[in-house]
Amino acid sequence: MIFPLFSQQILNEHIFTFRMMEKELTVGTRVSHEKYGEGIVSKNNPLTYKVIFIRGGEIEFSKMGVKFEVVEENPQKEDQTPKINMREVEMMLKYVLDRFNGLHYKVELGKKWDDGIMILQPGNKDLKPKEIPIDTFFHKIVMLRDRLRVLEQNINSHAILSDEEKVNLQQYITRCYGSLTTFNILFDDKEDFFVGAKN
Repeated sequence: MIFPLFSQQILNEHIFTFRMMEKELTVGTRVSHEKYGEGIVSKNNPLTYKVIFIRGGEIEFSKMGVKFEVVEENPQKEDQTPKINMREVEMMLKYVLDRFNGLHYKVELGKKWDDGIMILQPGNKDLKPKEIPIDTFFHKIVMLRDRLRVLEQNINSHAILSDEEKVNLQQYITRCYGSLTTFNILFDDKEDFFVGAKN
C-alpha cells in the first residue's frame, strides 16, 4: 500500500469531510434541502441519513456529501446514536483513501500474456505492423480504469451537483466501463474487471 503526500487543499477537504460527520442529525430533526425542500430525518445510519420529504418521499443521502440546513433540531436520545461496526469503519476508510488516490495495489496481468506482444496490422500489407508490449498496453488500461474510478468518486461527493445530475453523469461512466469490458481478458483477477450496466 502506498500513501502519497497530500496537498494542503486535499487535507483541508479531508478534515472538512470529517467535521461534517462530527454533529449527527437525530431522528425527527427537521431539515431543508436545496432541491427537495423541507423534510424530517427518519433514520440515522452510520454512513447515511434517510429523510422524508413532502415533495420527494423518503430519500437516502450519504453523510459524506450531503448538505442540509437544520430547521428544527430534535434533542439527542441515547439510543439514537448510530452504532458502527468494523466493516463500516473499513468502508469509510476505503472511501477516504480512494477519494484522495491514497490506496494503490498492484493489478496483475494474466499469466498467459507475460512477455506478450500486441501487433496492430494495417489493412495495407505494404505498411509495417505496430508492435506494443502487452504489459505496456495493460498498464495504460489500468491507469484509465483508476482515473474513471476517481472521477466517479468525485462526482458522488460533489457538493454542488444535484442527485439527478450525479445519476446522469454516473450513467456515462457506467457506459465507459461497458465499452472497456473487452479488455477484461487481460486481467488475472476477475475482481479487477470492468463492469458495465447490469440487466
